[in-house]
Amino acid sequence: MDDRTSLQTLLVGIDAACDRVLEPLFEDDEVPTLESIYRDGTSGPLESQIPPWTASAWPSMYTGKNPGKHGVYGFLSFDGYDWDVVNATDVRERTLWELLDTHGISSVVVNVPVTHPPREFDGALIPGYTAPEDPDCHPAGLLEDVRAEIGEYRVYPDEDADDLGRAYSDCARMRGEAFRYLADRFEPEFGFVEFQGTDSIFHEQPENDAAIRAIYREVDRQLREILEEHDPENVIVASDHGMGPYDGHEFRVNDYLREEGYVATENGGDGMPTWATVRDGNLKEGQADTSYDPGIAERAMATAAGFGLTSQRIGAVLERLGIDDLVAAYAPAGVVNAGATQVDFPQSTAYVRSRIELGIRLNLEGRDPDGVVSPEEYEAVRRQLIDALRSITTPDGDPVFESVRPREEYFHGPESEHAVDIVTVPADFDHFLSATLRDEQFGPPSEPWNHKLEGTVAVRGEAFDHGSGVGNAHLFDIAPTVLSALDVPFDERMDGEPLPCVESAGTQEYPRLGETESVETADEGVEKRLADLGYLE
Repeated sequence: MDDRTSLQTLLVGIDAACDRVLEPLFEDDEVPTLESIYRDGTSGPLESQIPPWTASAWPSMYTGKNPGKHGVYGFLSFDGYDWDVVNATDVRERTLWELLDTHGISSVVVNVPVTHPPREFDGALIPGYTAPEDPDCHPAGLLEDVRAEIGEYRVYPDEDADDLGRAYSDCARMRGEAFRYLADRFEPEFGFVEFQGTDSIFHEQPENDAAIRAIYREVDRQLREILEEHDPENVIVASDHGMGPYDGHEFRVNDYLREEGYVATENGGDGMPTWATVRDGNLKEGQADTSYDPGIAERAMATAAGFGLTSQRIGAVLERLGIDDLVAAYAPAGVVNAGATQVDFPQSTAYVRSRIELGIRLNLEGRDPDGVVSPEEYEAVRRQLIDALRSITTPDGDPVFESVRPREEYFHGPESEHAVDIVTVPADFDHFLSATLRDEQFGPPSEPWNHKLEGTVAVRGEAFDHGSGVGNAHLFDIAPTVLSALDVPFDERMDGEPLPCVESAGTQEYPRLGETESVETADEGVEKRLADLGYLE
């Protein structure tokens, strides 16, 4: 088959794309190639999952399964009270490209989050988000080949760049160039390329309309060149979630739980390890473990905190003096954290361990290392907390939560035990939930824009009946839609269905991924990047 026609189905992932972001770009003719897919094909909103954040949502998209099956709930994986940044070994279900491999269909996958380290399949893969800057690729040595062919290739933008629009646009260009090179070389029938900067710019500079438009113009340019060069029969554009302003409040859940007697705290103790202690410690010396030996400044700050002079109290004084931002820019993060009031996880009854998980974890005896809630008390404690959380209102008198429910209403599968016990969904995703302790339960949102539940999907091509539409499309529907477009049965354990516009190829029983040994991410650059974007507090 001619290499220009080997690509049958192309999946284009645009992180955080949604009507709110796309419509102004369409109106101003900024992204004509992307707009043509929406105009000539069929499209609609794409409901994301709970939680609608990158590290969990992309595995849900490319496995077609909820986090209770694939096992990734956020940017962190937990072992007791310890954590690490998630990676591909935490994804316990087979990916789209692995399922296609069982049917003799090859794939090229570029920049998809949580795909490092890659497993073997027929094709090529360059990992995306949560991978280190120089990731292992499949096949081995691929990244060196790509860089030899196209020049620089980065997983993350240049941190020293003054112009974020240009830095993220450069990354988008690299994605497109790498994908085209690999598609030429491997002649795949399925391709998957993901663009991340369309999300990250909103976490860093949501008011920078020029940068946002520049990034999208580059994404559109790369999409046009892929379509012109490889002419896929079918194109699917999908996002993992939406993006929009947070006009409500920041609710610090652990502050509330402390006041209600569920959270125990300690001044200057270890608490939950933070990205900062790892970043400022051994990782800077090239060590890959998460142990940390505090220096003199940290020990002094911890001692002061033990007498009540915590980072929070110092910060309040600095804020009143109007110099808090200046001091924060120069204070080592490890020192700040050493002096902070922190959640004492082993001594707490219930707590938020990561805000991205959208929920509360009970410290359960027999499951958690120092559990204090007995199995007999579990349901009563959980019900008491659910009832209390449902009644919380903002200082304006509005409900904080749209829903507060047991985890089993959202997650089902063999990995459900790793989920939070109580899922807390903020009202209209207009309130920012935080795990930090600030001595006040409410404040302004730490980020003016953040994730929304409604993303977008558009399809065009020979496999699709454009008149049938996309129906009530859900994130879980993308994988079975891709497989059906390639006339491949989808996994009967998937939680989604093919979109109405594509004829189903039926279902098949695929074996669940065998147990794989988890490996540590423990990478300074990854953790710093996630923290800079507000994913790690």
